[in-house]
Amino acid sequence: MKAALENYHARMQRVLDHIDQHLDGDLDLEALSGVAAFSKYHFHRQFTSTFGVSVHRYVQLARLKRASYRLAGSESVTDIAMDAGYDAPDAFARAFRQRFGQSPSSFRKSPDWGAWLMAFGPFDKARNTLMQIIFDHNDVTIRDVPPTPVAVMEHRGDRATLQDTIQRFIAWRKAAGLSPETSPTFNIFRSEREPAVAADYSMDICVGTDRPIDENDKQMKAGVIPGGRCAVLRYPGNTNNLEPAALYLYREWLPASGEEVRDFPVYCQRHLSLVAEGPLHEVVVELFLPLK
Repeated sequence: MKAALENYHARMQRVLDHIDQHLDGDLDLEALSGVAAFSKYHFHRQFTSTFGVSVHRYVQLARLKRASYRLAGSESVTDIAMDAGYDAPDAFARAFRQRFGQSPSSFRKSPDWGAWLMAFGPFDKARNTLMQIIFDHNDVTIRDVPPTPVAVMEHRGDRATLQDTIQRFIAWRKAAGLSPETSPTFNIFRSEREPAVAADYSMDICVGTDRPIDENDKQMKAGVIPGGRCAVLRYPGNTNNLEPAALYLYREWLPASGEEVRDFPVYCQRHLSLVAEGPLHEVVVELFLPLK
C-alpha cells in the first residue's frame, strides 16, 4: 500500500516538476497526463483531487508567478504576456488583475505583496502541503561550518510584507554587485513560520560578504553566521516552505541523534539563484541546525 502510494505521488510530482521546467511549452491535459503516465480521460480529476486545484489553474498560476517576477525588470509587458501563454496583452492584463487585484503596470510600479501571497495560496498548498517530501536519517549530515561574514537585511513583522523586503534585498545586492552565483544567500529564521501573532514573524535575509557596510546604510548591517557543528539537511525542489524539513529535524532527527542544539537559530543557504531570479527548479536549499 505504502509503495503504491509513493509511486502515485512520484508520478504526480513528476508533473509538477515538468510544469516548472516547461512553462514555455505545451502544457495541455494530454501532454501532462502523458508525463504522469495516466489516462487523459481521468487525469484532470486525479490532479484536482490530489492537489486541490485544477491543472489549468495550476499552470496559469505558475506562469503568472514567473510573469510577476519578470515585471520587476525592464521587459515589455507584451513580451511577458506572450511568454505567459497569452495571445494579447489585454488578455494577460485581465487575468493578472483578476488574480492580484492590480494591473501589470501598477504591480510593476508598486506591488501589493499581501494580495500576491494570497493569490498563490492554492499554488503553494499544492507544492508544499499535499506532496510532502519524506526525509530519513540518512538525509542528514553533520558538518563543521566556518564562521561566515554576511550583510544582513532584517525582516520584522507580518509575512504578508516579506516580498517587499525580498525585493529590497535583491535591489541592494544587485547595486552592490554581489550575485547569487558568487556570494551565497542565507535566511536566518528567528521565529516560527506562522507565529500566533502575525506581527511577531522574524527573519534575516543575508548575503555572504566581508565587505564593510556603510554606517549610513539604513537597510543593511554587517553580521556573522557563527561557525560550529551543524546538522545539514538538503532540501530539493520547491523551496518556498522549509517548515516540513525543519519539523523533521526537530521532531525526528534530533531526539534520535542524541545531539543538543546550539544557541543560534536554524538557518538555510540557497544555492545557484534566488527564486525571483530563476525558475524554481534551479534553487536548492541546505537547512542548518546548529549543534553543540
